[in-house]
Amino acid sequence: MRSMGNSISSSSRKAIDVGAASASFSEENTSMKMGFDKKIEDGIQESPIASKFLKLFSELEDCDEIEQKVKILEMNEVMEKMHQKEFYFVFTVDLFNRMNQMIDEKKLSMENAILILKNVVYCKVLNFPRFSRFQRTSLDERLKKIITDEEKKKEGKNEKLLVDLCESCIILGEIYQELPKEINFICVHYLLKAALDKEENEKAQKEVEIALIALNHLKSFDLEIELFLNEIKEIIEYHQEHHNLTRIAYQSAWEFLVCRLLKGELIKGVIVNELHFGREAARELEELSKFVDWKREKEENEKRRKKTKEELDLMRWLEALKQYLFKCQLWNEELNGILRSIAQVYRASRDNFTEMYETCLDSFLNASDGEVVTVGDLLSGGAVDAVLEEIQRPTLDDKLAGESLMFFMNMLENAKEKSLFKKKEAKRKADNMKLLERMEEEGYEDIIFCFNGMLHFLWMNYEHRMACDVSYYFVNV
Repeated sequence: MRSMGNSISSSSRKAIDVGAASASFSEENTSMKMGFDKKIEDGIQESPIASKFLKLFSELEDCDEIEQKVKILEMNEVMEKMHQKEFYFVFTVDLFNRMNQMIDEKKLSMENAILILKNVVYCKVLNFPRFSRFQRTSLDERLKKIITDEEKKKEGKNEKLLVDLCESCIILGEIYQELPKEINFICVHYLLKAALDKEENEKAQKEVEIALIALNHLKSFDLEIELFLNEIKEIIEYHQEHHNLTRIAYQSAWEFLVCRLLKGELIKGVIVNELHFGREAARELEELSKFVDWKREKEENEKRRKKTKEELDLMRWLEALKQYLFKCQLWNEELNGILRSIAQVYRASRDNFTEMYETCLDSFLNASDGEVVTVGDLLSGGAVDAVLEEIQRPTLDDKLAGESLMFFMNMLENAKEKSLFKKKEAKRKADNMKLLERMEEEGYEDIIFCFNGMLHFLWMNYEHRMACDVSYYFVNV
């Protein structure tokens, strides 16, 4: 293996040498630990998958450009077999910095570096959504400079290069790190342009998918909707007619729209009435739910379990809907379908899918705390029934019990406010009576007893404004 130069530390050389992948790491190799405890790290060091990838990477600088492409294809096959800990262990700040140095030393072409990054990007978005090791590496800075330099060209811009670089910077960046405004605008423009490609072949579909996923990873929430609304609307409408997008691409297009462009009366109407968000989101939840093995045995370490593609897609939709239900300012009957679908997932996930279960409850909380969802909507959408069923479970923990109580607290407060400004008092009373009837059917006295038994503990530990109001609501509803 060729020398890596004086600018790379001995610990970094170990980190990307195949011998170091299978041998014990010294105490100084802290950059490769990245938060793993010693026991976990020892296990990953012995991983044949991680070792093979690092060996292939170390061999790249001794190959010509064509040979590199062959090795990169092999690296991609290895990458696809990685589990989360292996992926995090291999793709470190040191590795990305080393790639940048290899480019400087002309040991790795920019074209091949992008090919590696595209593979990392694709593997990350499909399997490891919370990975972020790229921001502020020397390679990240290089890509940003190329983006701005390329965009400044008056003619002969390489738009394919711009798209590839934007995808890498956005998707591999820090979770909460926002790109500079100039780069952000460039990325949105070219990614939307790439996502509008309507070619019907596997390669084109994959490029559209990654472009939409990258758009959805943008951290900026201050986008000018007039500049982008027509394009994202066209992408969604074309899919609704021709079904050309993958599930994750379609979800990403919607999330980009509802979570970043949710401003003004025009956009609200487009989302709810023209593009039928409620109908589409409910259908996606129901379809994905069919592919989840809800009866599987719960694993001891649920967070480290490798999730199926359908589970990851379902969680992406649930997270997006949780945000939408908090922000939405226009409601119609179709949107009640979202609540019904979330209620179905809520019930199905309660035993073996803790993250989904909690996200569903958070969605109900956001809906009850928002500006437009009424008690009547929560009743007809099945949210009330779902929470009433769950709060009586003897195994419900304190945190979830507290959130369930807050759900009813929000309904009390919002019912009062909406009765003054948006609803007739008679309708409010009718909705509250329906709620009371449902509680009586489920065992009203038992529910009140359970609530009151929790109140003091929850008030002391979770929510100070519960002490008097909850009892008042359920006695006087």
